[in-house]
Amino acid sequence: MKKEDCFYLGKIVSKFSFKGEVLIKLDTDEPESYVKMESVFINYNKNLVPFFIEKSSLHKSDLLRVKFEDVDSEEDADDLMKAEIYLPLSLLPKLDGDKFYFHEVIGFKIVDTAFGEVGVIKHINDSTAQALFEIDRDGIEVLIPMNDEFIDRVDRKTNTVFVNTPEGLIDLYL
Repeated sequence: MKKEDCFYLGKIVSKFSFKGEVLIKLDTDEPESYVKMESVFINYNKNLVPFFIEKSSLHKSDLLRVKFEDVDSEEDADDLMKAEIYLPLSLLPKLDGDKFYFHEVIGFKIVDTAFGEVGVIKHINDSTAQALFEIDRDGIEVLIPMNDEFIDRVDRKTNTVFVNTPEGLIDLYL
């Protein structure tokens, strides 16, 4: 399994018991959707390695307490600390309407109500306080905050995100 065929689900943040259980900090709004997983991919030594789950339960809302097969001691669990957890993209629930996954809109056009066609989304920058569309407009980078108030609609048939940005925002980059 390749990382580009997967989505990031979370990270192992601590050990939970002397029997090898770990706590995974989930990066999702719906942690309860991931309690009944049978397996996950763990980024282990720069490879995605499948790990099978014996049991799991939610712990303090967004932490998942997991017992993996063949991880039976604190030492085994230590080996997995800070490892990232991934699942295949095929397991993502389908979104409709104006909801979308970041990876889904890469390559979509951005059209602003006042400005017109802005360019093509080349990346989503979610390392800032406010996630940003990184848009390529003929070699010029335009950044538009991914704010619900700015996003009018997402048209999956035409691969277009329609936005209504504050006056002058796009002109700042041109």
